[in-house]
Amino acid sequence: MVFKKLLGALGVGGPSVDTVLQPDPALPGGALSGEVRLKGGASDVTVEGITLLLVARAEMEGRDEEHEGTVVLERFTVGGGFRLAEGAEHSVPFTVTLPWETPVTHLHGQHLGPVLGIRTELEVAGARDKGDLDALTVAPLPAQEAILEAFGQLGYGFKSADLEVGHIRGTGQQLPCYQEIEIVPPAEHAHAVNEIEVTFLASPGGLEVVIEADKRAGLFSGSHDTVHRFTTSHHSVPQADRNAEVDGWLRQVIGAHAAHAAPYPYAQGGGHHDAHHHDGHHRSGPSTGAVVAGVAAGAAVGIVGGMVAAEVIDEIGDAFEGDDDGGGEGDEGE
Repeated sequence: MVFKKLLGALGVGGPSVDTVLQPDPALPGGALSGEVRLKGGASDVTVEGITLLLVARAEMEGRDEEHEGTVVLERFTVGGGFRLAEGAEHSVPFTVTLPWETPVTHLHGQHLGPVLGIRTELEVAGARDKGDLDALTVAPLPAQEAILEAFGQLGYGFKSADLEVGHIRGTGQQLPCYQEIEIVPPAEHAHAVNEIEVTFLASPGGLEVVIEADKRAGLFSGSHDTVHRFTTSHHSVPQADRNAEVDGWLRQVIGAHAAHAAPYPYAQGGGHHDAHHHDGHHRSGPSTGAVVAGVAAGAAVGIVGGMVAAEVIDEIGDAFEGDDDGGGEGDEGE
């Protein structure tokens, strides 16, 4: 999806920019390639800089309520320092490396809910403007996909996914926000757990997996959350071994059931989210219902047979509309 926009801040007759990204989904920590195509306006100008911004829509805490805003996850300078003649066309190819913690937007071709984009800024004569906005599709790393597949084969169903501004204590989180993938338990665990929230924090050396169980209220205690942190490698292992690994994690998380008890000592940590969790605060989406366990790759966390997360936004511009040119993005996450 490509958006073309005359640079208003540069005046009528200014240059235009059109950024085209690689057609294949990107991966967290992987390369993103594309081309910035410029067309000169009514006069010659010097292009002082071309910057790509990795932006996302994320939930953030306000004074009275939570709201959704635009967060800048990373900035890349890909060009600049050249003359663009009147009416001339100029192309700037680029390859940048995405952050390892880049949120996942799609699984097996199905949209999960989070909205990411690449915004292109052009700086001419000291004026900077948002010239182009393109949707970015990010697929999971092999280890992330295998873990989600394990949840599906263990009977868990996908509910929704969103991004939260904040930091998870006790982790190596680098970005200003984190992704939560919400899944619902099978019938045998429904009496103890409402839902499970999974966060992946990838790095070159491995993968942190934060699992938070939203517990059902007991007879003499209110509901509470239990958070555990696990680590695993990027190395490929048989799916059966991955299923056993995830099953072990879940036994530890669900086993920590006492209302005010600490997690079992063999849990690997227990940092809590800084962001507050309120009932019903997550983006809503239809439940996938039962998961067909043991089916091939398409069964991961219930993403099979057209069962998809929350709404699919046809145009990323709709998701980011309302952001003014005053640079509100980026301030939220810093």
